[in-house]
Amino acid sequence: MRAYWLVPAVVAAGFIVAFIDQESGVPAWLRASGDLRVSQGRVGVLRAETEKLRTEIRSLETDPFALERAIREELELARKGEVIVRFPRDDYPD
Repeated sequence: MRAYWLVPAVVAAGFIVAFIDQESGVPAWLRASGDLRVSQGRVGVLRAETEKLRTEIRSLETDPFALERAIREELELARKGEVIVRFPRDDYPD
């Protein structure tokens, strides 16, 4: 008599181990999938930021008014007769 029940039992045991094993089973795969989604979102944000910076670089290289504005903002300078108005920014820590 052959043991036909042995093959399904071994397959079932393999599935059980895959679901239970925290290091290399399904839980690890789910964590890796979540990490991948987070990383892909971060890559999207960084690509958008990179494109924004490239646009700013092109503007500074080609537009003298943009260059002057950037220099004056960085050095906090004003032309004679100008009034500087400062607003609090949320992205600076207190």
